[in-house]
Amino acid sequence: MTHTRPVSTVIIAKLAAIFAVVAVGYGCGRTEMFAGERALRLLTDLAFFVFTPALLFRLTASIDLATLPWPVIGVYFGPTVALLLVVYAVQRVRLRAAEPAAPSVRAITSSFGNTVQLGIPIVLALFGDAGLAVHVPITSLHTLVLLTVLTVLVESDLSRRDEARPGVVGTALLTARRTVIHPVVLPVLLGLAVNVVGLPIPGPVDEVLALLGQAVVPLCLVLIGLSLAHYGVRGVAGPVVWLSAVKLLVHPALVLGVGYAAGLRGLVLTVVVLCAALPTGSNAQLFAQRYGAREVETTAALMASTLAFAVTGPAWLLVLAAVG
Repeated sequence: MTHTRPVSTVIIAKLAAIFAVVAVGYGCGRTEMFAGERALRLLTDLAFFVFTPALLFRLTASIDLATLPWPVIGVYFGPTVALLLVVYAVQRVRLRAAEPAAPSVRAITSSFGNTVQLGIPIVLALFGDAGLAVHVPITSLHTLVLLTVLTVLVESDLSRRDEARPGVVGTALLTARRTVIHPVVLPVLLGLAVNVVGLPIPGPVDEVLALLGQAVVPLCLVLIGLSLAHYGVRGVAGPVVWLSAVKLLVHPALVLGVGYAAGLRGLVLTVVVLCAALPTGSNAQLFAQRYGAREVETTAALMASTLAFAVTGPAWLLVLAAVG
């Protein structure tokens, strides 16, 4: 199997860089300047209300919707959203007395992959531009689709717990308002409007948005380190194991089954399944901190799944080589 050795090298190199930045965040979290809840919440709010909206708006406004490979996108997002909804539904039943955002946090942890920091360099190293042509369209819609679905779910649950707005109509109106006027959904809607109308983003504005968007990845990694320093990872072994297993094993297996049934083969099938096999992305941890739910287990699951991917990633490539 020619891919096993190269992908192992690429994964180890990328993991080393990722954990180095996380270590910087952890070191900061052990200092007096950044220790405590205040610094963690401040940086989380900056990421969620400033940098992420800039990234989402620019991405949505610039996507060429007409050229996207919709059948391939459907093969990936169909089982991914289905998995997300199943995990959410099961956890909503099991965690009735827990934080209202907990089911959505567990759903994102088990379905949202690290398609940028790990996915892009791995696909590029293994399959070149042909692989990126499959991976990048999925990546371009990944955050938009999954975070939008999750935002609707979590805001709906939060609205039901809001005693000031009882009743079905009040809950529906509150959910709609919270969902639309939201740092994830609103920039997506505005970006789509700009895209559909065909309005160009002025050069200076685009440059500002690009600079703000570039801060999302390193800031999220630093936040992971800060969270580890602040919360630790004790007492969450059980959820971490099954969340990581769902993300690394169940998710790619579902995409493989759907993709194979849909007639995908060769490079296209390999890249789509590898995208699903990626470990949990840092947006899951940002989402957990934004809603103050399951932060410890989400951070631990992110780290555990990233480490385990050094083994499961090459293993999935061996499976795909056998499938053909």
